[in-house]
Amino acid sequence: MTKLILIRHGQTIWNALGKYQGQSDIELSETGIEQAERLAQNFPLDKIDAIYSSDLKRAHKTATCIAAQFKLPVQSKTALREVNFGDWEGLNYDQINSKWGGMMQHFFANPDTAQIPGGESFAQLQQRATKAVLSICEDHPDQTIVIAAHGAVNRTILAEALHMPLRYIWSIRQDNTAVNILTYNGLERSIELMNSTEHLKK
Repeated sequence: MTKLILIRHGQTIWNALGKYQGQSDIELSETGIEQAERLAQNFPLDKIDAIYSSDLKRAHKTATCIAAQFKLPVQSKTALREVNFGDWEGLNYDQINSKWGGMMQHFFANPDTAQIPGGESFAQLQQRATKAVLSICEDHPDQTIVIAAHGAVNRTILAEALHMPLRYIWSIRQDNTAVNILTYNGLERSIELMNSTEHLKK
């Protein structure tokens, strides 16, 4: 059995502004760095065996803060990048809605069939993210690993573990530096914790 601690990155300036980041390489804000450091200082486990992250700066910096606490290297994986928001990257909800009409409404009402212009679908994201996670788990049998990734990435991983159709993906909340704990045992999945931000209250 492999235990996976799945983390969402800390806050970025674009998060605060409500801009869709996707694969744009936006760094953590000062608040985001503080969140990541508080997570590292109040991590829910005393021992981990390996740390992985998306290769985007916001996830990698979050992982680096945790890695420093455990004296481990961070291993980057391109497959763990956020969903590609294509033509929507750098824009907020109102800007997207004014230019693409009802597409944002469809994006939230039917995420399983929504296709972002110039970007990815959630099905495509789930396929690459789940494949990466399973590969990492296979490399670490009976160990505890950390993956620092992104909101949409984490939602698709959690949906797969819950056998939840992507249609309901927005039912899963992922706050900045949210902690999720899952176990993988062959084909079996179990979720022990979801979207915890208790570390930010200490």
